[in-house]
Amino acid sequence: MNSTNFSRRDWLKKSTLTLGALTLIPTEIWSSNVLKAQKENRTFLYNTSNYFNEFTPPVIKENESLVILRANENPYGPPPKAAKAFQDEVFIGNRYSWKTLEDLMETIAKNEGVKTDQILMAPGSSDILEKVAMVLFQKGGNVISADPSYMSLMIVAKAVGGQWKSYKLLKDSQHDLDAMEAGIDADTKLVYICNPNNPTGSITDAKKLRDFCSRVSEKVPVFVDEAYIELSKNGLKDSMNTLVAEGKNVIVARTFSKIHGMAGLRIGYAIGKKETLDSINEITRGGMGITGPSIAAASTSLANTDFLDDCKAKITAAREYTISFLKAQNFSYLPSETNFVIFEIPMDGKEFLQKIYGKNVAVRSFQFWDKNWCRVSIGTMDEMKLFTKAIGEIFA
Repeated sequence: MNSTNFSRRDWLKKSTLTLGALTLIPTEIWSSNVLKAQKENRTFLYNTSNYFNEFTPPVIKENESLVILRANENPYGPPPKAAKAFQDEVFIGNRYSWKTLEDLMETIAKNEGVKTDQILMAPGSSDILEKVAMVLFQKGGNVISADPSYMSLMIVAKAVGGQWKSYKLLKDSQHDLDAMEAGIDADTKLVYICNPNNPTGSITDAKKLRDFCSRVSEKVPVFVDEAYIELSKNGLKDSMNTLVAEGKNVIVARTFSKIHGMAGLRIGYAIGKKETLDSINEITRGGMGITGPSIAAASTSLANTDFLDDCKAKITAAREYTISFLKAQNFSYLPSETNFVIFEIPMDGKEFLQKIYGKNVAVRSFQFWDKNWCRVSIGTMDEMKLFTKAIGEIFA
């Protein structure tokens, strides 16, 4: 990744014109798009000509009884010990948290097999995706990714002048690595891989992906978004972190928002080549945006593997229950190794959202591949039973 003469001040000037919404955290960006689309009575959230889009949810007054299955959150929350660490750290919130951040980075470096100067901390991994896009695409170029995929990086890349080249997933829902590699041209500045993929939940074979990343990173940087990898069958064994340790031009991003149950605490990190991360740091202050209590909670959670294993087991059981229901009702679904499942719905997406929100269940609905889909996050078993009851009634 080549750095350019683009200062933090220059970025702030440009962001005022094109990226004002990106000062918000990802859920707030989504919420702001929802409010605008609802006000304008749009079918879709985004004004885009891409193959992928999201249906606008209905206007409702949300209450405490609403079953929220739309943001892929861990329904069991952060580990109790992490919550206690967060609470304790509040009482020394008058102090900066550089030392505790350094301690956390040392722990991460040991876990990932890299040096601390190969780690970039941020308030969530989406923040890293967006900053990478700002650095790379300010002077144009294209980013290659799957169709569909998590859109945060691509949206920002297009906002600052880049283009998106998408390649449809294979029939088994894995990335079409051959097509993506063949699509690299002189203007390609990044290949983005979300694995497991969002919104499909599918995972690409680790050996094939590792070979791809090793080879392609000799041409252009490869960004591997592993937000959901701990939830997959093989977990961190399928991570691309070993390529970073080998010196490959690969960025691997992780978050504490999913398996760690800290979506609202905003903390994530990336590992990569030192010079690559240094170029991102030219427009961001990295860990400066992370609060001390969040650092304390993350550090504690990393050491509390029993709780994380228990969460994964419960989420997996609830996911399998949901898949069994979908299979019995003859819904076509995509294979998932995450805390969400996506399946085809024989109904207009906006109409479907109106009906399911009417049953006090909140999910997401997308359109891609000329089909309408429901993506449901995996909640507790009781929540999934409420969801399947609602689906059964809607499509009776």
